[in-house]
Amino acid sequence: MTGPSTGMPVAGLVPAPRREHGHADLLVRNARVFTGDADRPEARAVAIRDGRVAALGDDHELAHLVGPGTRVIDALGRRVIPGLNDSHLHVIRGGLNYVLELRWDGVRSLRHALAMLREQAGRTPKGQWIRVVGGWTAEQFAERRMPTVAELNAAAPDTPVFVLHLYQSALMNRAAVQAAGFTRDTPDPRGGQIVRGRDGEPNGVLLAAPGALILYSTLAKAPALDEADKRTSTRHFLRELNRFGLTSAVDAAGGFQNFPDNYATVVDLARSGELSLRIAYHLFPQTAGQELADLKRWTEMVKPGDGDEWLRLNGAGENLTWAAADFENFSEPRPELTGYETEFESAVRLLMENGWGFRLHATYDETIRRDLAVFEKLAAEGLFPGDNRWLFDHAETVSTGSLDRIAALGGALSVQNRMSFQGTAFRDRYGAEAAAHTPPVRAMLDRGLTVAAGTDATRVSSYNPWVALHWLVTGRTVGGTVLYPAGNLIDRETALDLYTRGGARLTGEQDVKGSLREGYYGDLAILSDDYLTVPEDVIPDIESVLTVVGGRIVYASAEYENLDETVPPVSPEWSPVAQFGGYQSSQGGARQASLVAEAVAESEQHRRWRVARGSVPEATPSFVDPCFEH
Repeated sequence: MTGPSTGMPVAGLVPAPRREHGHADLLVRNARVFTGDADRPEARAVAIRDGRVAALGDDHELAHLVGPGTRVIDALGRRVIPGLNDSHLHVIRGGLNYVLELRWDGVRSLRHALAMLREQAGRTPKGQWIRVVGGWTAEQFAERRMPTVAELNAAAPDTPVFVLHLYQSALMNRAAVQAAGFTRDTPDPRGGQIVRGRDGEPNGVLLAAPGALILYSTLAKAPALDEADKRTSTRHFLRELNRFGLTSAVDAAGGFQNFPDNYATVVDLARSGELSLRIAYHLFPQTAGQELADLKRWTEMVKPGDGDEWLRLNGAGENLTWAAADFENFSEPRPELTGYETEFESAVRLLMENGWGFRLHATYDETIRRDLAVFEKLAAEGLFPGDNRWLFDHAETVSTGSLDRIAALGGALSVQNRMSFQGTAFRDRYGAEAAAHTPPVRAMLDRGLTVAAGTDATRVSSYNPWVALHWLVTGRTVGGTVLYPAGNLIDRETALDLYTRGGARLTGEQDVKGSLREGYYGDLAILSDDYLTVPEDVIPDIESVLTVVGGRIVYASAEYENLDETVPPVSPEWSPVAQFGGYQSSQGGARQASLVAEAVAESEQHRRWRVARGSVPEATPSFVDPCFEH
């Protein structure tokens, strides 16, 4: 009899003489399995058949499921977890642009970041831009500062460079200012500022004041990919997410993501069976003043649940009306929203009456209280609580009183680690006491609310879920600043639950997703390090060495390299991803380590020089250059 197909040595397992249809397609053995199932929290082996978990147990108990066609993977004693589910990820938009972007996610020094930029400038053809679009903050760099426009000009004198910093600002080199068409006569858009020098000319700094539209609209001026490259780009982005153990995501839509046009690529990949990540998506009205018409048209075209286990509509949002959005630029005061309730109420009523759930971007409790007042008015008519799933996203400053009102109305919450990247800015503006419970995750859970976790990647936080999990359990920013006391922290298993079962609850899939148990989707990850036991500072460096979605091996590295499905080469060839990849692991080699060491020494020398000149106080330097404080 032909032996089983093995990914690793499987001594002691012999194919059983049983009928082929009873055998597993994939068996992961010799593992420390955290199932996420309270009835059976641990196992040593997992068998998957027809895309679903067929059995759990120890190696001996599942040996009879090995047949001639079974692929057996030896986990070598590693930790196995249910596949991660990012409950708020702009995965569709991110996929359409991924191969065009130079990612500074995980880069540990500005010196290294600028070296990457300089190298990419030599590869980028005339007419194209270099785009650094989110996933980083000055606090992660050894130098503890942002780049300057002068440094961008020196690194890329002729190639347009656009560097987005959170939802706060963007830096453009001289070539990008020209390519974007900004002149001394270009007016400031509403809610944004084109910073100018003494001569009145744009100096390359754009400020969100407080809205990010100026940042997005400027980025949209850069060339886009053709349809074939959008497809390839999306596949590589999904593979990059699989790299960290992600097997599902809830797409939060977002600006410049039109339906159905910008959804065509993931629809095409779903039809051809080439998605490697399960996506539940939302629809977001794009044009102010046209929101109700768009929502009405969509309720007549599609309905939540349309699709399958790989791609399905989940509802509307994260904006329903533009006037109700409170942008989270913590470098600016909280925005004062003008009266929006009438139109907002009409949008919510339309959705609830048509069986649509929704999600709402709401950063501040002031906005949440106003939204809840609208819901409570509709509750008097019987529309809340209802059968439609709805939630608040972000909710950094939500009060305990608002949490009680959310619970009474049947709502849920999705929290993201935006404070990993913006926590210092928030603390500097509102104080350490306010930052200590922003957001109040522990209070949410204590009330029995459904809570899910995510990143809000790719334009603010990084898409690396382990950075978010580190934030949940330590309360620290990416630069190490402590934000939360012990009372607002959660343990590792609870945090993992928010990243697995939490997301499944938001999409109504909690009976098939989020745990490893018989009949559930065969989605899992074998981890490089044991999340449940490693020191806290190692958590952000965890990756998956093998990721399985529906029984398919969609990502493989280390001992399992080349066991995963192939993807087409990165295109175009000059893509930053082709040269550097995506997230820059701290284990990325001697080059980054050397540049970090040089940056630390240079940064300290420069700080002492500035102190001696009286330019800065003898204290810990700010994470943002004073020239960017506003």
